Amino acid sequence: MTTDVTDTGLGTIRVGILGGGFMARVHRTAARDAGGEFRAVATGSLAGGRQAADELGAVRAEADAAALLAADDIDVVHICTPNATHAGLALRALDAGKHVICEKPLATNAADARELARVAGSLGCVTAVPFVYRYHPMVREARARVALGGIGELLTLDCSYLQDWMLLSTDDDWRVRSASGGASRAFADIGSHLCDLIEFVTGQRIRSLSARTRRVFAERAGRAVDTEDIVAILVETESGALGTLLVSQMAAGRKNALTLELHGTRQTLRFEQERPEELWIGMREESRLLLRDPSTASPDSARLQRVPSGHAMGYQDAFNGFIADVYAAIGGATPDGLPTFEDGVRSAVLTEAVLASAAADGRWTEVAA
Repeated sequence: MTTDVTDTGLGTIRVGILGGGFMARVHRTAARDAGGEFRAVATGSLAGGRQAADELGAVRAEADAAALLAADDIDVVHICTPNATHAGLALRALDAGKHVICEKPLATNAADARELARVAGSLGCVTAVPFVYRYHPMVREARARVALGGIGELLTLDCSYLQDWMLLSTDDDWRVRSASGGASRAFADIGSHLCDLIEFVTGQRIRSLSARTRRVFAERAGRAVDTEDIVAILVETESGALGTLLVSQMAAGRKNALTLELHGTRQTLRFEQERPEELWIGMREESRLLLRDPSTASPDSARLQRVPSGHAMGYQDAFNGFIADVYAAIGGATPDGLPTFEDGVRSAVLTEAVLASAAADGRWTEVAA
């Protein structure tokens, strides 16, 4: 039986977080912004949990994940731990009757992701995966314009997600090894966001793809690496639109450069995550730079705009909007565009298609529905 969050005795959603790193801090901030009460945190050790509780401001530290999941004063669990632990922890949280927000990837294989979605559906739990770039207001503006036919028929896509935090051989992280991060690194880590955004904005799924991957360094910081640094992908959507996707964590100077450019028969739309207040609109006769403004935005874009135009919104604001929608769903609402475990399944399916194509020297691969 799922937890009844409308009868907590506190009148608010009570939050537990697994993990104490950067993403835990982002989740904590968003949870508080949404009115949640941060009850407990657990990390790999009690000492680590106590440190995280002090740093993040939790009411208490639990000894381990099992203790946090067993707690009767927690309604929703945020999973912010290494990738390989996600599926197991999410299943245990669901079995404990908790609502679950699980960092991506939901699971390191599609079969486990599908099982999680099935269990969540059978229990009636609210589940979510933070594909938070959906929550930039100008992304919602682009989506609304595509849905209304403003760009015409989609012809091509030119998209990329570029970072430089793994540029040097001395750059190392738990994500580079499949035992902790899963079989894919660059695509599963950031390419998944890019593909989610493509499908969300266009309303079309990627039907087939051809992928090539590259691992630049066999070792990082003296330890073997078995995941990719760079992925180049050709895609075809359901309508026959063709696209190029470049995903790299070794693009010098690029910190978090997610770019979505859609070419239609009437217009081109371009969104850049590092310039989230803007949407570039290209036409044959002129081009325009549309700036975020709630007074002129589409309704779905306007609802996410918490401050007037000219007051910059960014990544944390997008994350705050995502968590607010999750908590609204726990309260019984049905917010549009909320990324659920089903979207986590889709990401896992795409990841496996990319890896399969790359293993076959870029052979065109159909993406399972």
